[in-house]
Amino acid sequence: MKRILFLNPIHTNIFNQPYLEILKQYKNKETEIEVSSLEGVGPQHLEYTCYEAIAMPNIVKKVKEAENAGFDGMVIGCFYDTALRAAREVSQNMMITAPAESSLHIGATLGESISIIVGQRKWIPEMQENVSHYGFTKKVTSFKSVNLGVHEFQKDLTETKKRIMQASKEAIEKDGADVIILGCTAEFGMYGELQEELGIPVIDSGLAAFKYAELLTEMKGKMNWSHSK
Repeated sequence: MKRILFLNPIHTNIFNQPYLEILKQYKNKETEIEVSSLEGVGPQHLEYTCYEAIAMPNIVKKVKEAENAGFDGMVIGCFYDTALRAAREVSQNMMITAPAESSLHIGATLGESISIIVGQRKWIPEMQENVSHYGFTKKVTSFKSVNLGVHEFQKDLTETKKRIMQASKEAIEKDGADVIILGCTAEFGMYGELQEELGIPVIDSGLAAFKYAELLTEMKGKMNWSHSK
């Protein structure tokens, strides 16, 4: 058995149960999955850099708690990949990943040109920094904003899908994208319908991170490949 924690690094549990139900559909038989969020009072989204700074200590604390509780892997469920490097520094044996890193690695194997669909334009600079840090600058052809905040994606799914579809078609036709990444974990539950209509891979970043975590924990168990210290 592999135990994986999916952490929504926000101070609200609003996404926990929906995410758990989705991940149960895609997990391997031997994987035990738990979804949690940060406790106490704090930011309910990480759209601002200062909110990330507030959340980071609690994320790092959660890493140590999860490892002490016997989890084999953990996903930090924000496309900013908040505190990912710090989390790996404090983890001894637990494998840790996050949505942007996972989606970019997977997307780069599925096509030649990636477009990332984000909520707000203000998200893009930090995401561009991560793309550069991970070495995928030449693979990412564009970012497209649909002008929605984190907690707006799930309010009107018809409107959300319409905006994402429009942005994705523009990315395909104007930017030459052949892979779409949904650049917010709150864009969950819609990749299949979008993918079918667009005819190219559409990557749900939260689901990608979870499956990548399963792969990492399997490699750790069988080959002892782990984060370099």
